[in-house]
Amino acid sequence: MKKIILAGVVLLLVNATFAQHSVEFGIKAGLNFANLKDDANSSTEVRTGWHAGGLAHIHINRQFAIQPELMYSSQGAEYPGNNKLKFNYVNIPVLGQYMFGEGFRLQTGPQFGILASTKLKSGDAETDVDDGFKALDFAWSFGTGYLSPKGIGVDLRYNLGLSNISEPGPDLKNRVWQLGVFYQFKH
Repeated sequence: MKKIILAGVVLLLVNATFAQHSVEFGIKAGLNFANLKDDANSSTEVRTGWHAGGLAHIHINRQFAIQPELMYSSQGAEYPGNNKLKFNYVNIPVLGQYMFGEGFRLQTGPQFGILASTKLKSGDAETDVDDGFKALDFAWSFGTGYLSPKGIGVDLRYNLGLSNISEPGPDLKNRVWQLGVFYQFKH
């Protein structure tokens, strides 16, 4: 709960910093296609998950904006033998956006992740394995999107994990493709 409150405070501080600019709030949800890159070159497969949360679209001028988000994200990977490593993060991406054409956007920026839980699922058994993983993750996000005149949008994003999330053992880094749908209020 402390992690969620901290993430909310960060979002509010970013909003207060840019209060003099036009701010549009919104909600977002979608699918994750997650995997892990490791130094041991383990054979992993994509784990399908989801993400959901809120956003603040802050216009700097007609073509540029900053968009901080607060997202709950289900990530991880699948291993041979019906084993799944399931991560749940509270992610805070802060994206710079270049807007062009009639609603198109290119976006990039840092993403800070706070680990909420980690579970290892083997067959029908599920075990908490939080102790083997770091509480914080750092990634860089790249993406594109489209916002309709009605405030409904879609985006495609790739989150490239830059920090090692494993406590001991080989380096593990998150790799997540996200396909999302969002709605900006009062657009």
